[in-house]
Amino acid sequence: MAPVDLVRRGVTALCLLALWPATALGAGPAAAAADRPLTAAVDGPVATAAGGPVVATDRGPVRGRDHGGHRTFEGIPYAAPPTGPLRWRLPEPEAPWTGVRDAGAPGPRCVQLPPVGPGGPTGSEDCLYLNVTAPGPAPARAPAPDGQRRRPVLVWFHGGGFAHGAGDLYRPEQLAVQGDAVVVTVNYRLGVFGLFGHPGLGGAPDFALADQQAALRWVRANASGFGGDPYDVTLFGESAGGLSVCAHLTSPASGGLFQRAVLQSGSCSTTMPPWSLLPTLGRYEPFVPEQRTVEKGVAAADRLGCGRAEPSAVLDCLRELDPARLATPELMQDFSLVSYGTTLLPVEPRRALEQGRFHRVPVVTGTNQDEMRIFLGQTLAVFPVGDEAGYLDRLERSFGAPAARAIAARYPARAYPTPALAFAAVLSDASFTCPALRDGRALARHVPTYAYRFSDRDAPNFTGLPEVEGLPYGAAHGFELPYLFSMGVSLTGPQQGLSDRMAGYWTAFARSGVPRAAGAPVWPRFGPGRTVLALAPGAGGIRTVDARAEHRCDLWDAQWP
Repeated sequence: MAPVDLVRRGVTALCLLALWPATALGAGPAAAAADRPLTAAVDGPVATAAGGPVVATDRGPVRGRDHGGHRTFEGIPYAAPPTGPLRWRLPEPEAPWTGVRDAGAPGPRCVQLPPVGPGGPTGSEDCLYLNVTAPGPAPARAPAPDGQRRRPVLVWFHGGGFAHGAGDLYRPEQLAVQGDAVVVTVNYRLGVFGLFGHPGLGGAPDFALADQQAALRWVRANASGFGGDPYDVTLFGESAGGLSVCAHLTSPASGGLFQRAVLQSGSCSTTMPPWSLLPTLGRYEPFVPEQRTVEKGVAAADRLGCGRAEPSAVLDCLRELDPARLATPELMQDFSLVSYGTTLLPVEPRRALEQGRFHRVPVVTGTNQDEMRIFLGQTLAVFPVGDEAGYLDRLERSFGAPAARAIAARYPARAYPTPALAFAAVLSDASFTCPALRDGRALARHVPTYAYRFSDRDAPNFTGLPEVEGLPYGAAHGFELPYLFSMGVSLTGPQQGLSDRMAGYWTAFARSGVPRAAGAPVWPRFGPGRTVLALAPGAGGIRTVDARAEHRCDLWDAQWP
């Protein structure tokens, strides 16, 4: 594969996704699962483990692990394996099991390719598993009608551009223990396995989102056994996970399955201008019309040798293919976009927000100050920004000549240490920050809404990707994640203080719908002026800012009304 093709795969994989936490792959069961080749379905019954807490679920009992201050239950199936005849079908219930199922290690990750660089597919189609992390056995909530006390439940949808990632990469013990909450992390089908469309399917059913809804139904049925309140559920996710939360806000089928929502660097209006990272990449929009996906599905079936079958037999032919035939870079990327105009997602999500067609739940929404730096850094070697003239050329390529002049006047290259940093600021504001603030205004017209900007420009680079001279990553896409999850990197004392306050804000929001943290500044409801909470370490690091003014959103709102 040519170097430019490797970069193209990496950028497509990284764009609008939670960065693959490479440091998390260095130890423990997550590391072993990361490099596991394609595997077949896991056959039950599953072996039991001596000792450890046992919880009854609606499918059978599971035995977890006690870690002192918290307990984990990993690799719990929330739906039947979508293999063989169940490939590209809506999730079906897992069969009950006899005996106690061991829940001491994560289940297989869904089929995926490496997010950057060469390598074949890993994971399994049998991947619909979730992981539960809970504090010790004494819930602190008021008694429920059955006399027991319940904790709030947070359900995490991982990022990865709908083509990469897994729930077990994110270790949420700080949220669980400090916030006295139950945290659930979820696998869902990826790429061609999760977002395929074809006339034989009646369209593009968005299996990835349907998997997430099945996980939420599992939470509704089983949270109480882990000390959680099944009617006090907060969705949260980053990048593709944030886009997933957006989809559930606007999906009629998700109604009643959650009571609050947190969108991290993945708003309904997230977009990316054409040729912003490579001259071969067009405009990126994560939500596309169903017909586009169906047409790509027909073309894919032809390329795979199944298109000439009788119409009723095309899917039978495709379902007989080895998953490695399907898990190619082209197919995993072609089917990494969520379809709308479907039963599950009737309206394009950003339009649904504008029209007030979303579930009335409190929302936290936010972005990172330097979102696009890490994406741009991976492409500079093959598509450099160069000097000021090169910067102006890149603006014209992505936005057109008239708009480029207006953008250059508001983002003059001389105001930044390098032209590349100027272009990264343009892309961050245009693609992430201002779209999220637009969505925030639409949400705030109907529900309590809180907005943040993660601003620690010294955040640790947990991705394993090398930094580029003249383009420090700063507060890049995904760099808030080690402040909420254990991800194998060290934080300084002030950064740990910020982490504690962020965990406090997130879990207080899950508990009450209002993000507050002991000893931390008040987080105001989102509105005009200085109502976005900047999150940075140290004295005065947490403060309110006028993000719309600082990020020149009047310019971008005019570009993409």
